[in-house]
Amino acid sequence: MKMVVCGCCAASWKRCVVVCLRFLFLLPAGLPVRSQGQSQSDNKQMDNITVRQGETVFLSCSQGDFVTHTAWLNRSSILYAGEDKWSVDPRVSLVTFNQDEFTIKIEDVDLTDEGQYICAVQTISRPRTTSVHLIVQVPPKIVNLSKDLVLNEGSNVTLMCLASGRPEPAIVWRMISPSDDGLSSDTEVLEIPFITKQRAGTYECTAANDIAVDTQTVELTVNYPPSVSEGRDVGVTLGQRGVLECEADAVPEADFEWYRDDRRIFSSFDGIEIENAGALSKLTFFNVSEADYGNYTCVAINKLGSANTNIVLYEIIEPTSSTLLQVETASVLQMTSSDLEQTAFENNEFWEGPGAVQDGNSGTSTMFTPTCLLLIVVLQLLLKF
Repeated sequence: MKMVVCGCCAASWKRCVVVCLRFLFLLPAGLPVRSQGQSQSDNKQMDNITVRQGETVFLSCSQGDFVTHTAWLNRSSILYAGEDKWSVDPRVSLVTFNQDEFTIKIEDVDLTDEGQYICAVQTISRPRTTSVHLIVQVPPKIVNLSKDLVLNEGSNVTLMCLASGRPEPAIVWRMISPSDDGLSSDTEVLEIPFITKQRAGTYECTAANDIAVDTQTVELTVNYPPSVSEGRDVGVTLGQRGVLECEADAVPEADFEWYRDDRRIFSSFDGIEIENAGALSKLTFFNVSEADYGNYTCVAINKLGSANTNIVLYEIIEPTSSTLLQVETASVLQMTSSDLEQTAFENNEFWEGPGAVQDGNSGTSTMFTPTCLLLIVVLQLLLKF
């Protein structure tokens, strides 16, 4: 009994193998074997099909008359045998199956779908195959990019940008902010030796192929010690408000300290206020006194160093009534002297100093002395005031 069962199993297994071989090689039962000089199949190579990743592709071949078996294969896998689906991939489906056309559809094409596809048709006379190579294009994607960096001035910097895609994408590095100064690289690596603060900013990596472009950026922050703008001396009238300003360029931002001689000044000390806002520090005197005049030092400090500048607060003296009188008197003297000279010139009189006498032909003589001139000036001033 066991022998009979085993014999049946063996017979069934052999029958299955024969069926599979016939199907795979599309050899109908009873077909006579041709001689070696006769062509056993017609093979046709179609043009390559190029499709972008994520798109849908249609694979089609013609069948013709007297077709007994038809199949679409991918490499060694059967996708469809006639109307029967052999592939377990839900993206593959049958579109058209008739005497003229056998078309299948592959949706959401991926890179793994690339390769050769064969449409095998078995007629009553001989097998016929049509093959096509599917090329999948993949848009570029940056897969490895350097992180944002914070480093000290003078350091060496290497930025890396790696991208995938089909065709292979071209990589370009360039500095885009604060300004495009021409620093660039057409390779995956951008090297910046001995970086300066002028090289701090935003760097862009671009990966591009025939399909699309992918762009990402990296921020470079460069730390450097403070540099302080030259201080401007400030003149203030006694009792008025005065402001000393100190500006520093530094990364990270500088901390400010103010000194009078060797003594540090703090905010709210003796009517003084210190206000720091970013790169600017202000030292404000709300009511300047005699003791406030003098030399002040502003110091800017960060972890990389320090810098300082000196600023002088000096007194501006407002003009008084006596100084105004002196200025006015000098002005009037100048004007009066000029008027007298003009009058004498018009009357043909010539000023020759004390004791000068007019030409006897005129019949009179006029003498101008400094005392008379001074009296005229004083009289004009009195009349004015």
